[in-house]
Amino acid sequence: MAAARAAVVCGLGTHLPSRVVTNADLAGELDTSDAWIRSRTGIGQRHLAEDGTATSDLAVEAGRRALKSASTDTVDAVIVATTTPDHTCPATAPAVAARTGLGTVPAFDVAAVCTGFLYGLAAGAGLIAAGTAHSVLVVGAETYSSILDPRDRSTRAIFGDGAGAVVLRAGDRDEPGALGPPVLGSDGTGRALIQVPSGGSRHPIRAENAERADPYFRMAGAQVFRHAVERMTEATREAVARAGWTPEEIDVLVAHQANVRIVNAVADQLRLPRSRFPVHLDRVGNTAAASIPLALADAVTAGALRPGHRTALAAFGGGLTWGATTLTWPDVTPV
Repeated sequence: MAAARAAVVCGLGTHLPSRVVTNADLAGELDTSDAWIRSRTGIGQRHLAEDGTATSDLAVEAGRRALKSASTDTVDAVIVATTTPDHTCPATAPAVAARTGLGTVPAFDVAAVCTGFLYGLAAGAGLIAAGTAHSVLVVGAETYSSILDPRDRSTRAIFGDGAGAVVLRAGDRDEPGALGPPVLGSDGTGRALIQVPSGGSRHPIRAENAERADPYFRMAGAQVFRHAVERMTEATREAVARAGWTPEEIDVLVAHQANVRIVNAVADQLRLPRSRFPVHLDRVGNTAAASIPLALADAVTAGALRPGHRTALAAFGGGLTWGATTLTWPDVTPV
C-alpha cells in the first residue's frame, strides 16, 4: 500500500563554487585573523559564488550529480531548501526542475534556514508515503555571500556557498537508505535571533526608508549556540528512539555544520565519541541548508561513512527550527 512506502536515499550529489576564500584573505579586509576565526568556529576557508552566480546555478549542478549518482534522469518532484532564493517571487525549485531537464514536475521551495534540508527530506518522504511521487529530488542550496554584510567579520567568517542534493525513491522501510521517522520542531518566539531584518512584508525596502533598511543576515551568536546544542541533542534522542535505537548505537551522526564547538557540544551531550561526528565545515564553512548533504558526501569519500552504518542527521536553524532523522547508510557513491 502507498501509505507503507518508505523514502530511500539512492543518489547523492554536491557542488561547490571554485572560488576559495581563506581566513587570511578575510584578515586582509577585516579586523580579524586566522587564529581568531579558527578558535571560535573551526573554519579555515569557505567557497563563495562568483558575481552573477545564483542559488539555482549551484542547485542545478548538485541536482544533476545526484541524478547521475542514482543512475536516473527522471524524478516525480523537486524540493529546494534555501534561505537565498534567486528571487523573492517565484520559488527557485521550478527553475531548477526545468534546467535539470525534469520538465513540468511539481517543484517548490522549503524555507527553514539551516534546518531546510531535513524539512525537505521530510516533505519528500511525505510525497512518497502518500503515493503522490515515486521519486523526489531534494536539494539544499545557498549563496549566503549575497546576504552577508561586507563589514561584519562574524558572519563573513562563518558562512560559505554551496549545494548538495539527494534522490529519494519509494522502497521498503527495512532496506538500507530508508529514512526513519523525522523529528521536526520550531519556536517562532526566537525568530529575531537569526534574521534578515528588512526586505520582507514586515519591513519592506522602499525609496523613503532605503537608507535605514538592513538587508543583511544578522545572528545573535551566543544565544543561538545554546539553542542549537539543546535542540539538536533533544531531536536526535527522539529520532533515535523512534527508530528503535539507543544513542550508543549511532555509528555516524552528521550534524549541521555550523560551528565545530556546537558539533562537539552535541557529541558531549549525547555522550558519544567526537570521532563519530564528521566535520566538513573547516573547508567549506557553514553552508546552511546545503551543509548536511555536503558533509555526507565528504564523509563517504573519506571513508568515515560506509554502507551499513547506523546514521543520524540533525540540524538547527533560524525560525527557530530544528530537526533530526535516521537511516542505515546505503551503498551510494556521491558525485
